[in-house]
Amino acid sequence: MARMNLRDDQWERICHLLPGKEGDRGCTAADNRLFVASVLWMARAGAPWRDLPPEFGPWNNVYKRFARWQESGLWERIFAVLSEESDFEEVFIDSTVIRVHQHAAGAQKSEGVQAIGKSRGGLSTKIHALVEALDNLACWRLTPGQAADVTEAEPLLAGVVADAVAADKAYDSDALIETITATGAKAVIPPRANRTEPRTFHRPIYKGRNLVERFFCRIKHFRRIATRYDKLDRRFEAFIAIAAAWIWLA
Repeated sequence: MARMNLRDDQWERICHLLPGKEGDRGCTAADNRLFVASVLWMARAGAPWRDLPPEFGPWNNVYKRFARWQESGLWERIFAVLSEESDFEEVFIDSTVIRVHQHAAGAQKSEGVQAIGKSRGGLSTKIHALVEALDNLACWRLTPGQAADVTEAEPLLAGVVADAVAADKAYDSDALIETITATGAKAVIPPRANRTEPRTFHRPIYKGRNLVERFFCRIKHFRRIATRYDKLDRRFEAFIAIAAAWIWLA
């Protein structure tokens, strides 16, 4: 439990973003720091909510508060503030497939499609990520696991002004390359083997693409990300925001 406690300097960077501080309307929260630590523990351990250590308080109260903050978009706002420090000189795009636990299936139909797909390996979700030059997450999107990588590249790049965009061969699309070059950025994407006229690409920048792979390794230290246990995609995305924010704070 102690390893997920926030250091004082980390806490100072986010405490002003949380509700319940002095001056806010309503009740003043006395345990925001303990509550955030409890959610970080859940993200790291990947345990059922009922297994939350009693030191954090009643598990049902913690879950309800987590869900309330998620519905208000607070976890994503914390991530957005921390990611304002992104270095967009070079950005790297890739995706990773997340195995969906059987407990994550069966969301009510009224909730809509939950970014869960079926393939030979079973149920899966894919995280499409854009990582900036300091190997931190800048933005992401969720799809069912069988979705093609290239379909999410343009949405990821929307509003991002970068000098270079690097990705692997799965993103070798004329339309995507035209979109990238139209912004003034350099497309660092190796050509597919079946291209009749192979393009050249900047190999030194492409070597830096390991930053996105390293990011995926880091975020999967959080067991709640490495395996999806949440039925609702918005709950799962909240944990992505929490884990990515922790990495920004580290």
